Amino acid sequence: MRFYPLTAPSAEREKLSAEYGAGRKIGKVSLGETWFFFRSMRKVFYIPYTDIHRYFRRVMLVPAKLCCGKGDFEVENLVICSGTGEEMAQIQLPGARAGKVLMECLEQLAPHAVAGRPAKEETAEG
Repeated sequence: MRFYPLTAPSAEREKLSAEYGAGRKIGKVSLGETWFFFRSMRKVFYIPYTDIHRYFRRVMLVPAKLCCGKGDFEVENLVICSGTGEEMAQIQLPGARAGKVLMECLEQLAPHAVAGRPAKEETAEG
């Protein structure tokens, strides 16, 4: 398994592998002691909790046609932002329950980070 940092500093592969394996798994996410990991295909990306400045859930509605009508599927995502406000990662989660549990875990593992999406004034330029 290959590990890829989302921020500049990288760590030893043995440390990463041990922490990834011992971390709490929630969907594609593994919560280690010092690093936040997530899988994408065969790659595992990681970021230290100290580099997470904002995180929030994003629920996207996907329109679907069913045999008896139309409806929307809710796709749950976790978004992680850097200090500049840019999105570093958007991770698809298995459901709303996983999103809520992950938010609670991040509150404890990254207490310095802001939970919740930025206000429109923060995202607008000018």
